[in-house]
Amino acid sequence: MAGFSPRKLSFSIIFLGLMTVLGSQAALDVHYYDRTCPEAEKIIRYTVLNASMHDAKVPARILRMFFHDCFIRGCDASVLLDSTPQNQAEKDGPPNISLRAFYVIDDAKTKLESACPKTVSCADIVAIAARDVVAMSGGPFWNVLKGRKDGRISKASETINLPAPTFNVSTLIQSFTKRGLGVKDLVALSGGHTLGFSHCSSFQARLHNFSSVHDIDPTMNPEFAETLKKKCPKPNKNGNAGQFLDSTASTFDNNYYKQLLAGKGVFGSDQALYGDYRTKWIVESFANDQSLFFKEFATSMVKLGNVGVMENGEVRLNCRV
Repeated sequence: MAGFSPRKLSFSIIFLGLMTVLGSQAALDVHYYDRTCPEAEKIIRYTVLNASMHDAKVPARILRMFFHDCFIRGCDASVLLDSTPQNQAEKDGPPNISLRAFYVIDDAKTKLESACPKTVSCADIVAIAARDVVAMSGGPFWNVLKGRKDGRISKASETINLPAPTFNVSTLIQSFTKRGLGVKDLVALSGGHTLGFSHCSSFQARLHNFSSVHDIDPTMNPEFAETLKKKCPKPNKNGNAGQFLDSTASTFDNNYYKQLLAGKGVFGSDQALYGDYRTKWIVESFANDQSLFFKEFATSMVKLGNVGVMENGEVRLNCRV
């Protein structure tokens, strides 16, 4: 994957004129920090950009962090809390063991505490950083609604509620509906996989003894399946082996959807989106029109960012504690 440079900051600007969003527990505002910490977004942006220039995996990791935070207890930065002797936190739950780049959020928080102490929540830092990694990877830019507070509860056992790469479309729709997100949101947010990498463990069941009838998942392109089998043999002794979820994995684009049309979705849950009448037409629309995907992704990210917003939480001084 190529490293980042400031020249890649060619944002596709999508202005969402939403000042507040109805249906959330607290009213979020684009201008929440205008008076109390006017440099907040700039501090976060340059922290994320600097980290991404040194590690090209940072964008995918920050975006995944945002998803995994919001899907458990809402967007309250509970995924950032460290485990204690009395409690195993979300970040140590099985689906989150591979989450990385927490240090980027820590770095941004340290700078923000210096600039404007006790003001910017960790939850808002994650939401803004997720927007920034998408934009600096060539994707859309949107105005992040701010004013989230940080939660105090984080339980590894609750990560079982994260959508799994083995889910079918009905299960995915059910999972997203519980969080106030519709079918179009499901397909649009799945496009976040345009940035990212998966280890073999998340998809190798599709490659070996898939069913009593098929050794390989029949929805998978045969040549693509053979390529993955070479990377993920059985047994697989290389814990780092895996596959990029998109052939242009360092660029935020609509290539993910084009791969689904060709039967080259890595996760069973991704490929299922093209095999179900409820989602197939949306996949085709996004594969044929990148600007439409960008618009819908930005809209869905704003909706996701409003899941479980807390009005009475705290602003942590240390995002891990």
